[in-house]
Amino acid sequence: MMKGSKCSYLLALISIFSLISFPASIHASPHDFLYCLSSKLRNATSQVVYTPNNPSFLPILNFSAQNFRFTTPETPKPVVIITPLRESHVQAAVICSRKYNIQLRARSGGHDFEGLSYVSSLPFAVLDLIKFRSIDVNVEKKWAWVQTGAQLGEVYYAIANKSNTLGFPAGFCPTVGTGGHISGGGYGAMVRKYGLAADHVIDARIVDVNGRILNRKSMGEDLFWAIRGGGGANFGVILAWKLELVPVPETVTVFTIPRTLEQNLTNLIYKWQLFANKADKNLLIRILIGNANNTNQTGRTVRGLFSALYLGRSETLLATMQKGFPELGVTKSDLTEMSWIKSVAYHYDNGPVESLLNRSYQYKRSYKIKADYAKRPFTKQVFEGIWKLFKEEDDINAPQMQLTPYGGRMDEIPPSETPYPHRAGNLFFLEYNVGWVEGGQVAAQKHLSWIRKLYAYLAPYVSKNPREAYVNYRDLDLGQNNLVGKTSLAQASAWGYKYFLNNFYRLARVKALVDPNNFFRDEQSIPVSSPV
Repeated sequence: MMKGSKCSYLLALISIFSLISFPASIHASPHDFLYCLSSKLRNATSQVVYTPNNPSFLPILNFSAQNFRFTTPETPKPVVIITPLRESHVQAAVICSRKYNIQLRARSGGHDFEGLSYVSSLPFAVLDLIKFRSIDVNVEKKWAWVQTGAQLGEVYYAIANKSNTLGFPAGFCPTVGTGGHISGGGYGAMVRKYGLAADHVIDARIVDVNGRILNRKSMGEDLFWAIRGGGGANFGVILAWKLELVPVPETVTVFTIPRTLEQNLTNLIYKWQLFANKADKNLLIRILIGNANNTNQTGRTVRGLFSALYLGRSETLLATMQKGFPELGVTKSDLTEMSWIKSVAYHYDNGPVESLLNRSYQYKRSYKIKADYAKRPFTKQVFEGIWKLFKEEDDINAPQMQLTPYGGRMDEIPPSETPYPHRAGNLFFLEYNVGWVEGGQVAAQKHLSWIRKLYAYLAPYVSKNPREAYVNYRDLDLGQNNLVGKTSLAQASAWGYKYFLNNFYRLARVKALVDPNNFFRDEQSIPVSSPV
């Protein structure tokens, strides 16, 4: 961090900005932008503003950049990184960025799958909320105020530190930031019992396009509805969530059972489809699929991990499995009882609970992720086609697939309750993931071609008209906004209707009310446009 007087620090910033060129059509004024920030941040400027010549610039930028596809030397870099310490710093970032036409990309955990929270082809600033992470848990009233730079693991840990009978239903990965995760919906191990993370937001604080700080009462129910599943970055900068905590038993039960193709995997997954979404809502069994070495013969095989959380004791789970899914062959020795917070760590990396506080994501690599929803069971032949495609991938560790059952609470919440519409009628959610560590475009295109081939193969067997998608699994293959100029509602519906179904049009109406000039925008933001 640079030291010295406010004046000398500002002069250093300006000298760097004088070297940055902007497209003529943008009319950005970097000098004025920096003066604006400095005047509002005052003595905090050196703690909050990082320009490209600062030795901390790239470490800060890359720390929360989880996808190596977007950390290459050729990747566009922000003109400045802003790491707010207080709410007023966020207000300053919004006001100055809007005034001087600098795109503002807010980042909480950096797991945006297309890197849009820290990459833009237009002049932009990154508002990195890495220091914005306080958590206030009220056990008596069963709520927690959580700043959006806090990561899920920190939230889970803070809750469990106060109570062993309260939890929060959100994602599996502890390094995901609450800002993006909750504002896009947020599913996890308790989705069948309690629904999504966004279903349990009872208040929020947001900085709007005018720099005002709004809560639920002052923002109104339309905007409050929109940020709970419609992507908060479309409408402002989320500062904090007030979350409703949910009851969890003192003892839960987990298991992870591997099965390969040679151990009847195809038949087991077929049976799983008929059981998992209709089971007791206290039970979630997801399947993690990947390539594996075949220990019994030469070559490779495909392996599925049947990974479960049951909100109850092992005796009851064993009886449930023996009655409803005996083919999996679960025995008492497969089951482990533990606290809810230990089950969170178990399903991530099976490490100690304290590992949930580690903000460094340990699985960084280049990757591409796509998603689908299944409304009817796949035939065994469909799965056999998937296995064939998995074996085509040269890198044994590259392809992955996750199947997460819905049903339970997800069948009970109307699709218009929040912007996330993918509720009743979905048997399971599918995630396709391909990752690689090689550099260069040749390797990237090889793996990207593979996952797009898998996605195309499954088109006849998943949701149709539209083929539904999940906004937190952002996929630019579905379409993009115009980088300059307006994007019509009809054009944006190519991806927006897949993410939000009919809720897309209500989101566009809210956008027109709260951000009519479309300041908060990216390649797949909600457009400001009249229906065509």
